[in-house]
Amino acid sequence: MANRSSSGARAGGAAGAVLGAAVGAALGAVAARIAYAAFRRRPPLPARRDEKTAERYWTRTNHRGEPVTLLEGPALVAGAGAAVALAPGLPGRVRAAALLAGTGSGILGAYDDVFGTATTKGFKGHLSALRRGEVTSGAVKIIGIGVTGLAAAALSPGRTEVGCPAVRTLDTLADGALIAGSANLANLFDLRPGRAVKAGLLAGVPLLAASLTSRRRGAAVLAAIPLGAAAALLPEDLGERAMLGDAGANALGALLGLAATARLGRAGRLTALGAVAALTLASEKISFTKVIAGNRVLNRLDMLGRRPVES
Repeated sequence: MANRSSSGARAGGAAGAVLGAAVGAALGAVAARIAYAAFRRRPPLPARRDEKTAERYWTRTNHRGEPVTLLEGPALVAGAGAAVALAPGLPGRVRAAALLAGTGSGILGAYDDVFGTATTKGFKGHLSALRRGEVTSGAVKIIGIGVTGLAAAALSPGRTEVGCPAVRTLDTLADGALIAGSANLANLFDLRPGRAVKAGLLAGVPLLAASLTSRRRGAAVLAAIPLGAAAALLPEDLGERAMLGDAGANALGALLGLAATARLGRAGRLTALGAVAALTLASEKISFTKVIAGNRVLNRLDMLGRRPVES
């Protein structure tokens, strides 16, 4: 009888996780589309500038030399934030951590989108500028996302692993680095239409599937929300009408990094952090675009849904 009750409880928990994830993904998708439509009608105004000037602030030239809007990014930030606030099944601390990680990294990314320049790039470039006494918008973003990532990790519920206070502190530091590092890594993929969203889906869908069996409340919802928001905006990205920019890519990566800290055990989290760090360091030396173009499978996936390359 006890076994039947236990099996029923597990089945009910799995069904609840699936339903919660579906609701979270749907909320993220609907809210992101509503936000995108609203921002297209009236772009956010940097400082006190007129709407025409604001439109120029949110327009960039893509790899084809064509204008695209960066408003996909703020739409993902706003949509995911609204879904986090409204989604049922998220414990209070998890909800607060997700709002801080996603919205905080998104706002910092938007600041770099609007006020940044292309003269200084990468961790190395921004840190070198800091050593010269120059505070770039990218440096502000890097430091700010590191702080918000650490704060989000500290807000998340305590770990199941037993450990002394020093070990738990190291866990929090590692989790904060994973959240911040994931935010930065997602942005490194935002160089071609749909690439950052596809990278997020490739990393996030297995994480979501694993979260459906997690005993941690809200883990599946936490993973589903950014995936729903990103998938809903993917047609705009693939159609080369919009791009995530720093705002959207940073928020997507940070939320998936937070979801990873909520689902994975210590070994899994450290492995994920190592992979994020290795890819980030590699990006300073090699071009992801060249690597992807040189691999038949990766190139086919990268081109899926995109306009063909003009010869």
